[in-house]
Amino acid sequence: MNLKTGIFSGSFNPIHIGHLALANYLCEFAGLDEVWFMVSPHNPLKEETDLLADHKRLELVQSAIEGYPKFHASDFEFHLPRPSYTVYTLEKLKERYPDREFHLIIGSDNWKLFPLWKDPEQIIATTPILIYPRPGFPIDEKQLPESIRVVSAPLLDVNSTFIRQAISAGKDIRYFLHSTVYKIIMEEGLYK
Repeated sequence: MNLKTGIFSGSFNPIHIGHLALANYLCEFAGLDEVWFMVSPHNPLKEETDLLADHKRLELVQSAIEGYPKFHASDFEFHLPRPSYTVYTLEKLKERYPDREFHLIIGSDNWKLFPLWKDPEQIIATTPILIYPRPGFPIDEKQLPESIRVVSAPLLDVNSTFIRQAISAGKDIRYFLHSTVYKIIMEEGLYK
């Protein structure tokens, strides 16, 4: 039987408890065997001055998930042509790991933008999609294709922008981050 592997893509700048709790929920309650945190490489078209280097963000993910066997930090997209399109990433993942059944994990905010993605119909036709709730972006489940499922994951309204701004302002937000991630950010003076 193929492992059901969730692909959770993002810049993870930085990874926080919202990401971790959601992925944990998907493994323990939504039928996934594992979740791969697919760290997105820096998009040269996007000017993100506070985006940490690719490998530093990967390191933060690795430190956050250590010890939980259902989580995996992936730099798979670092080795693909840029810009990295989800449709292409999924295609390459399926070629390289035929023993896995990949599921794309996206927020309801991204689902609203999904028609603007590259080849959205191909993704829907070839990959099951799990949509998790985001505040202000309700989903009408009756309108969804069969291969798409809305998961009733707990709603944690935490985002990386808030985290970066809080750190920059000198706030102590240790409980919004995995303790190891918080320690690295503080010791290395990241986002200051």
